[in-house]
Order: sequence, then C-alpha cells, then structure tokens
Amino acid sequence: MSIPDQKQASASSTPPCSGLAGWINRRLPIISAFRAEYVDFRMPRNLNGWWNFGAILTLVLALMLASGIFLAMNYTPTDAGAFLSVEAIERQLSGGWLLRAMHMTGANLFLAALYLHLFRGLYYGSYKAPRELLWLTGLVLMLMVMATAFAGYLLPWGQMSYWGADVITKAVGAIPGIGPTLEHIMAGSDHLGDIFLHRFFVLHFVLAFLIVGVVGLHVAAVHVSGSNNPIGVEPRTPKDTVPFYPYYVSKDLVGLILFAMVFAALMFFWPNMLIEPDNYTPADPMHTPADIEPEWYFLPFYGLLQSVPSKFGGLVAAAGSLLVLFALPWLDRSPVRSMRFRPLCRIGLLGVVCAFIVLADAGKHHAQGGWLIAARLAGLYYFGYFLVFLPLVSRTEKTRPVPSSIAASQGDA
Repeated sequence: MSIPDQKQASASSTPPCSGLAGWINRRLPIISAFRAEYVDFRMPRNLNGWWNFGAILTLVLALMLASGIFLAMNYTPTDAGAFLSVEAIERQLSGGWLLRAMHMTGANLFLAALYLHLFRGLYYGSYKAPRELLWLTGLVLMLMVMATAFAGYLLPWGQMSYWGADVITKAVGAIPGIGPTLEHIMAGSDHLGDIFLHRFFVLHFVLAFLIVGVVGLHVAAVHVSGSNNPIGVEPRTPKDTVPFYPYYVSKDLVGLILFAMVFAALMFFWPNMLIEPDNYTPADPMHTPADIEPEWYFLPFYGLLQSVPSKFGGLVAAAGSLLVLFALPWLDRSPVRSMRFRPLCRIGLLGVVCAFIVLADAGKHHAQGGWLIAARLAGLYYFGYFLVFLPLVSRTEKTRPVPSSIAASQGDA
C-alpha cells in the first residue's frame, strides 16, 4: 500500500464529528483535516530522537513571537533611546527581565536546534527526491531566521551591537558596483543611528511573522512527501508506519521536557553564556571594543569572512557556504539516502562538522596567525566536500546493504 493510499485509508477510518463540532466540520472541515494530518497521519515507525527538533523549533518559535511582541511594545528604536529602553525593560517593567531572558535564550537555542535539524537532514539524506522542496523551504527558513537573529542582535544597541553592524555594513559596501548603494540603503544615512535602528527593528518584526508563513509551507511539504527516516527507505506497507498520535506526540513531549530543562538551566543559572559583556555598555562610535565578534551562531561565517584577504571575497565565501546547500539535491546523485550505509560520505560529513567548528574557533580568534591557516584549510574542506567529494563519490562508492523495508530493518518482516 502506497503512502497516499495509507493516508486515504486513515482518513476514511476517522470517526465523524458530532454535535457542535460536527456542525462546524460539515461547513468548514477543519476538524477532520486536523485529525487526518496531525492525529491519524502515518509516520515511519523507526524515527529516532533527531526527529524531535521539528517540534522543539515550533515551540521555541511560538515562545519567541509571544515574548517579542511584549518586548516590542516597550522598545524605542532610536540611537538615544534603544539601550535605555532595554535597560528599562529589564529593571523597571514588571516581569520584563523574564521576557528578555526568555527571548535571548530562545534565540540562542533556536539556532542551536536549527543547526542540529540541518545536520540530521544532511546525515539521513532528507534532501533527496522526492523531498527537494522540503529541503529548499527549510534552507529558506534558515536564511530568514539568521537575518532575523542578526537584526535582533543589533536592537539592544550596545557596543557589540553597534560594531557588529559596522562590520556588516562595511562588508556589504565592499561589493563591486552596488555595494555603496546597498550600504546606504542599510544605514539610511552617513552614520549608524536612528534610521538604521528603525529599519532593522521593522525588519526583525516583519521577518518573524513571515517565518511563520514559510513554516506552514515547510510543514505542508512534509505532509505531501512524507517524512524521511533513519534508513532512508520509503514506507511500503502499513507495518512500516504508525499514526502520529499517540506514538510521536508522546515522543515529542519527552523531547520537549528535556529541552525545557536545558532552556531553564541556561536562562536562570548561566545567562551570561549567551551574551557578550560588552553589549551591556551603550554603543560608542568613538571607542572600539578590544574583540569584535558576533554571536556564536555566526562565528563560522565570520571565520570565513576573515579568512579571505578581501572584504568582498570573504562576503562571497560566507554567503557561498549557505548557498551551496541549495544545490545539494543535485550534487549528491547516490540512490542511497542515509549515511548509515555510506561509510565514506559519513566520514566526510563528520569532517564538515569539524571544519564548521574550526571556522567558529577561527572567527572567535579573528583568524590570526595559525587560526588564519586553519580557517582557510577548513573553508577549502567545506566547499570541497560539497562541490567535489559528493559528486564524485556518489558515482563510485560501495555502500552497505540497505534493508528492503522499515519493518525488516527492525526484525519484523
């Protein structure tokens, strides 16, 4: 039985609604649609903990939106008022410190969960047919989240916010031809001030709600193509799948509880791990901090930016490290999805993770001395894996035997 047939069978077996719910459903079938897509929806039976991050990201996004709305009500996007309004939120607004702590912790853990979610897609081949659109919408989401995070990082208008904005605007200004125009559009004037802050405040706010729309497309793509699974074999019979409720609802709840414990520990016990101390100082264009570095989730790209001699070349390398992922479904032509059965590619992907960490360390150390050499080698390896290694190895590698079905891989043939 194919996946569409299983969906149709589960939908036909759904009991009809009665009473007020039935009256509403006969006129607007939202209840039956929800039940078909989120209760009876068939999922591969072998999903592991890596599949918890989708639910985690959804919950954190809702938390970020809720806390962000209340923070925006008390924020002043001006050069003179931004830092003072953030201080007032933390020190004078009732519960303001908690709202901001939730928002900052959520931003950091959202990016951490997003990177882990991306790694899961790379490791288990979730970018392969028929899930190309699922992969592409996920990458668009990642870019939007990164842009939103960068805009949010600027809004407190502390020292690191100001000088981080200065580095990025000057890097954009180095683009040949259109660079100065783009820099002026970003800054709004000949210096970073009221116009710049207002524009990035609006960008941060609008992008947050646009992300919700793209999340809807991403989820729809999951429900059309079906979820991938650790062995990369499509479900073929009802024995290969289980309904989303109660199996994966309870599994996601366990993951959410564990994540909430990490979230609370960071927010209440180690809040300074998530913010630079220099950002507690108001922005001062006349005083450059000793170490200008972005948040940890931008450090690998900052390392790439600094490892190239020219500003424009560094910007191209940093942007290219993300754009190359969009071509991945067509660079990797192997019929085997999961890295479990591709020993060479598994080792290569672990090397990409190491290169990513080395680039982050190099960015933190400003790519000087030995770190400059390490960053360049890591950058070459990163691009070499995707542009050279994968296309060549996918044609010649010897893969391990792939199970005939999900049920067979668990001894239930």
